[in-house]
Amino acid sequence: MSDSVDDAGQRARYWPIPVLRAVPAAVVALVITFSSNHAAGYGLLLFGGFVVVDALVLAWAALRRMPFDDRSRPTTLVQAVVSLLAGVTALATNGVGLAAFIAVVVGWAVLTGALELAQGLRARGRSPFARDWTTMGGLTLLLAVAFLLTPPDYSQQLGGVERVTGTLDAPVVLVGLLGAYLAIAAVFHVIAGLSHKWGTTAPAAAPDGAPHA
Repeated sequence: MSDSVDDAGQRARYWPIPVLRAVPAAVVALVITFSSNHAAGYGLLLFGGFVVVDALVLAWAALRRMPFDDRSRPTTLVQAVVSLLAGVTALATNGVGLAAFIAVVVGWAVLTGALELAQGLRARGRSPFARDWTTMGGLTLLLAVAFLLTPPDYSQQLGGVERVTGTLDAPVVLVGLLGAYLAIAAVFHVIAGLSHKWGTTAPAAAPDGAPHA
């Protein structure tokens, strides 16, 4: 999950960041998986808690774990601020309902996804984390697309051969989508972080001095 650029010093300083980002994502994904409450207000509370913690980790990364002259620092810091504002908004509007849930999650996903994707694209060839940022940015934008494609008035009675009672409606689907996104993000962050922790060996050189492909 890393680019061909290999800087052991950068990796040694930065690898805990994706691992720490995985923690709140994994916790919230597990809570959603094992909770029977998939209401929009509950989703806002869980989302708010996740993005606030994620914002704090990103802020620490920008201020303490990235080189001062790294051009990715300002983007990471802006991403942290956007996430913090989204988290506070989510926690403050958890009683508003489905409209607030969709608006806050989509707004956060579009802004932070675009920032992280652009950050990764700009860093190609000069940062070992470019591919990680590009992948996570794209994944976050896909979350926004999934939310926008889910009709807010969707409702389907359960039953049939499964004999499951209840209703599958938009809040249930959207909270489930959030949980799936967080589960994928958690796994990706853990693999990325450990790859950077253990993958600090520079690529071997070919006999003619050129690096192997």
